[in-house]
Amino acid sequence: MSRNPIPRVSAKGDAFSIGFTLGQASAAGFRERALGSEHFQALEARWRGSEYLKTLESAARAAYPRYVREIEGIAAGLEQDFETVFLWNCRSDLRLSENVSPATKAVAGTGCTSLLIPAEGDGPAMIAHNEDGAVEFLGACLWVEVQPDEGPAWSSFMTPGTLPGDTFGLNEAGLVQTINNVTPNDLQPGVSRQIISRAILDARALDDAIEILKRNDRASGFHHNLGEAKTRRLASVEAPASGCVVREIASSLARANHLLSREFEGLNQTIKQSSLDRQEAADRMIAEGALAEGAEAVLFDEITPIYKNGQTDSSRTLATSVFAIFADRIEWRVHAAPQERDALSGTMRVV
Repeated sequence: MSRNPIPRVSAKGDAFSIGFTLGQASAAGFRERALGSEHFQALEARWRGSEYLKTLESAARAAYPRYVREIEGIAAGLEQDFETVFLWNCRSDLRLSENVSPATKAVAGTGCTSLLIPAEGDGPAMIAHNEDGAVEFLGACLWVEVQPDEGPAWSSFMTPGTLPGDTFGLNEAGLVQTINNVTPNDLQPGVSRQIISRAILDARALDDAIEILKRNDRASGFHHNLGEAKTRRLASVEAPASGCVVREIASSLARANHLLSREFEGLNQTIKQSSLDRQEAADRMIAEGALAEGAEAVLFDEITPIYKNGQTDSSRTLATSVFAIFADRIEWRVHAAPQERDALSGTMRVV
């Protein structure tokens, strides 16, 4: 029996119906893993009913009302009030109080290693990704496959109660997205990065996705790894609240959890030792030719560790994804663990 089951969930219809299905599917995980967590309790104590949270909601409704409607559906499926679920979805846009434990602070600032590997000849471009998160969510996440009434079909890894998009996913327009957490200290009132990431799943081209990330009304931001099937272009986009730097990828590279662009040298950011270690190790392994044996040769490293196995902190790798991006299709696979490869796989044809 798998120690990290990843159920496959299908949803379709309008925004509320999709959200409701996803909420129902993740309800047990949300109740058992999120609601009682110190992270959620700290958020609720400081931010529930606050004017700042209301400002984030107003910005989201003005910019992307359909995705707010999805959150309303998720809340109904979870059998929770909207504010509870919106608060959870804005957790990265809100500062934690100083009295939370070091473990909670560490997990809140954790997250993910990505590889971007350009196409050679007629071969595919590749994006591969370790999705890291709180150990409580190991075995509680979903792979969701969505056919909306509006926009392209899309699929995404989903953590309980969270609007999909902030992990890894793809759509039938041929777009792939993986996300790396970053923690610059530039939070501001605006549109939650969860909602921005969800908007990328509806983008019909790489350039459209980049335009979304250039919005100047973002409350916080991520590092986004993007790939486009039709052109096999890859892009690394650093998009904290205070700026956006786009880099098209011509040679293989790795990304951990801190901003690297010169443009952000003056921006104060919190950088965990794990991020520095994973970045250094992945860069070295790529330079030594490890990718000749596949992306997993880097992402499953348990010495550094790049693969989060509990050796160095309280976070875990929740899943590993590999996307092969061809001109007419995306072939994808999701590993539940190094010993549980290809737990899920499929091909999405580009429409």
